[in-house]
Amino acid sequence: MALAIVPAAATDTAAIEASVADALSRMTTEEKIGVIHAQSKFSSAGVPRLGIPELWCTDGPHGVRPEVFWDQWNQAGWTNDSVTAFPALTCLAATWNPEMAALYGKSVGEEARYREKDVLLGPGVNILRTPLNGRNFEYMGEDPYLAATMVVPYIQGVQSNGVATCVKHYALNNQEHRRHYTDVDLSDRALYEIYLPAFKAAVTKGGTWSIMSSYNLYRGTHVCQNKRLLQDILRDEWGFDGAVISDWGGVHDTDQAIAHGVDIEYGSWTDGLSQGTPNAYDNYYLAYPYLKKIKSGEVGTEELDRKAANALRLIMRTAMNPYKPTGSLNSPEHVAAARRIAGEGIVLLKNDGGLLPLDLSAGKRIAVIGENAIKMMTCGGGSSSLKARREVSPLEALRARAGEGVEVVYARGYVGDPVMEQDGLKVQDISDGRSTEELMDEAVKTAAGADYVIFVGGLNKRPHQDCEDADRESLSLPYGQDELIERILAVNPRLVYVNISGNPVAMPWVKRVPAVVQAWFIGSEAGNAIADVLSGDVNPSGKLPMTFPVRLEDVAAHSIGEYPGNAEAIANKCDTVPEYYRDDIFVGYRHFDKDKIAPLFPFGHGLSYTTFSYGKPQLSKTELADADDTLTVSVDVTNTGSRAGSEIVQLYITDEKSSLPRPVKELKGFGKVHLQPGETRTVEFTVDRESLSYFDDARHCWVAEPGRFRALVGASSRDIRGNVPFTLK
Repeated sequence: MALAIVPAAATDTAAIEASVADALSRMTTEEKIGVIHAQSKFSSAGVPRLGIPELWCTDGPHGVRPEVFWDQWNQAGWTNDSVTAFPALTCLAATWNPEMAALYGKSVGEEARYREKDVLLGPGVNILRTPLNGRNFEYMGEDPYLAATMVVPYIQGVQSNGVATCVKHYALNNQEHRRHYTDVDLSDRALYEIYLPAFKAAVTKGGTWSIMSSYNLYRGTHVCQNKRLLQDILRDEWGFDGAVISDWGGVHDTDQAIAHGVDIEYGSWTDGLSQGTPNAYDNYYLAYPYLKKIKSGEVGTEELDRKAANALRLIMRTAMNPYKPTGSLNSPEHVAAARRIAGEGIVLLKNDGGLLPLDLSAGKRIAVIGENAIKMMTCGGGSSSLKARREVSPLEALRARAGEGVEVVYARGYVGDPVMEQDGLKVQDISDGRSTEELMDEAVKTAAGADYVIFVGGLNKRPHQDCEDADRESLSLPYGQDELIERILAVNPRLVYVNISGNPVAMPWVKRVPAVVQAWFIGSEAGNAIADVLSGDVNPSGKLPMTFPVRLEDVAAHSIGEYPGNAEAIANKCDTVPEYYRDDIFVGYRHFDKDKIAPLFPFGHGLSYTTFSYGKPQLSKTELADADDTLTVSVDVTNTGSRAGSEIVQLYITDEKSSLPRPVKELKGFGKVHLQPGETRTVEFTVDRESLSYFDDARHCWVAEPGRFRALVGASSRDIRGNVPFTLK
């Protein structure tokens, strides 16, 4: 049964608009200026004399950020701002389950509401174009259909609490390297087919109340000041009536900001703009400089009224919403939700010989290796860092789960980047002064003779790994992990590799490691969720929301030399770096299919501890005729194994002949079905003209071109179990 989302802000639109108009008529110019720029790191002013409260934002989307000082990023030292850390959005996307997105949004929205926050800065839906992007872990993978489908219930869940989502980073923020200076250009086709669909769904289907504009430029203009993205597309084409909030420090020019779409300016800086004044926030581009232009007659007030109205509408939907609930923090329900989402998102990538689930009968010896078995991951990683009330480590959870008489031993094996503090918050002290050789020798000795070796490795949330404001430098595992894995394999081949990351990683040893598990960054219940899957208490059902390449050169953006941007501009240290997306619509599996490249693990891949068979796909009819016509694709799926499990059935569409180049196949539907052993259920998908359309640059419109199509049903983008042709008239 789907999770019921009842909007707490079921307020009368007409009443809100009347209240906005009334407030505007009573506000002074100074008061209007006050509501469209920050007054602290995370708040903007209200109008106290009119009873209009401040607007309070908080970083997300994986939980509510701890309180910071009003003018700096250091922790404010509160003792009551610890929260539930929910899994990263890569994990949520890996569930392929909109019900989990609804549960996630509702739960994190309740925590934000309890903390009296009005705007949750998330979710992120930028497309994974390169696996080096340090912020991919905050997003929902490489496919626009998957991201668009998962973002809608997340938004509805959050906003049911009277808390606005601020969907980010709109748009084309697909790398962290030089994110403030990268000037992106691309075909309109790639823009509309790949990079905008999730944002469009957030607006037109999710009804998000705010959008965050990104740092980068688009066709020569910063997005915070970009008329085409913020006005022509967002408002005129999609009908967005919410507030556009700048990314922190994303505004660069008062005149352009006035004219081209951003409504509320927030910023990272409180010193560089101060000019000796006591409150730097008053010197933001949409603060005193804007007011000065109005008073001098240089600009009028029409744009100001429009921005102030959007800001007021946001305040009335959130801070002034009379229907918003109280919320809750760290409730047992939230902890359970975090664990359930994590368990559904963990992906079993490989399980040769049925090595998993673990046999936890008495007399077994399990060797746990790797820093990530003990490292807490909720602190670090930039704006998604959290102060979790608790975080269960994989080692702790495996020891707790082990049966009586099972010996669980640990060796670290490697040491990552030392860090003792994040934004003024003390973090876990796991310092270790031993040499690399000493650590490796201990790990190899510990692994020898064990019934199982559980290697918990991968990346962490440090710069140049999975972290804001920096991209990875390679696809490889850091800290000598590949060498360590090879040495362990030489003494014990019964190795389970558990990868903690928000990105694909290279696995040069993968053919000799029998079991591989992708576990993401999964928050407070990380260890318990991993132990649930490894032990078999949870049958894994997650599927990859991204392609794992064998080599970085297999990724389109890298194969064509279009990352991180124009080489000449980078070499000359230009103020902006042009980057043209010549990979166009062929991102992720679309590129791998077109160039016939074998991935390490394909998009949509994920195994189970049971097996599933697919029947022959069936069509309700073989022809779509008029504009509103639809057909149904159905397929019977049977659990052919010995334990209950869930399968994610995927629908791809192939256009057999098109006027413009099209992908070999594109995801256009998916459904998650739970089956008992021997049980068969029918999974159905609806196909309409929208499912068959491409964006025609020349005509600037979506086109469903008549002709022959094929519906493909499978367990991944490379595991197609059946197909059936049909025709569009």
